[in-house]
Amino acid sequence: MQPVLETGAPDGFGLWPVAEAEPFGYLPLSGELSPAEVGTAVVCIVRCNDVDPELDDRPPRPADPLGSFLHGLLTFDTLFAAGGMRVTDRSDGTSFTPGCCNGLEDWRDWHQVLDGTGRASFGHDPDPCAERFGESVRLTVDVERSDSPVIELSVTELYELLRGAERDLRGFLAAAADWGARYLPGRSASVTAALARALALPLIRPSGTTAG
Repeated sequence: MQPVLETGAPDGFGLWPVAEAEPFGYLPLSGELSPAEVGTAVVCIVRCNDVDPELDDRPPRPADPLGSFLHGLLTFDTLFAAGGMRVTDRSDGTSFTPGCCNGLEDWRDWHQVLDGTGRASFGHDPDPCAERFGESVRLTVDVERSDSPVIELSVTELYELLRGAERDLRGFLAAAADWGARYLPGRSASVTAALARALALPLIRPSGTTAG
């Protein structure tokens, strides 16, 4: 299980260094990303929330290019980060991926499968769904297909996978905090706080300590 962020090609982007990314691909998030990959991830999350403030009651965009680009990330109360959890069965290569409109900010919905309703859906086109049956969990890649591939695992295995995925998210946030201190001086604290909200995580300071 990996937390993945839906990517777009950052062609022509020049506000900070970025790595190449495929349109509608997935970037696995972890503390192992290079600074350029962290930069790409931040670009993708910012673009998910880049909505003109004229459509709501937020303050107007700043005039400077960096402030204008970051405006949605820093002013929206509820943030969106397109992506989710990708689960791969290494025995046969089956991949359970988030569908359209699913966001990493809702990754804790996986706990509904284990400790709540016993079922959760993760977007559409495809329509992935996870269901608990006693002590096992079935991940259906696309419930709209009668011949959809499935991944079967135990409840214990899913608990462990979720713990590992959360460690990856926290590792990415720590890397993003250090990245922000280097590439966004003066704005790193507010950007890191926004990224923490977008990933439904407690704030991590550049030093690696948590704040709440």
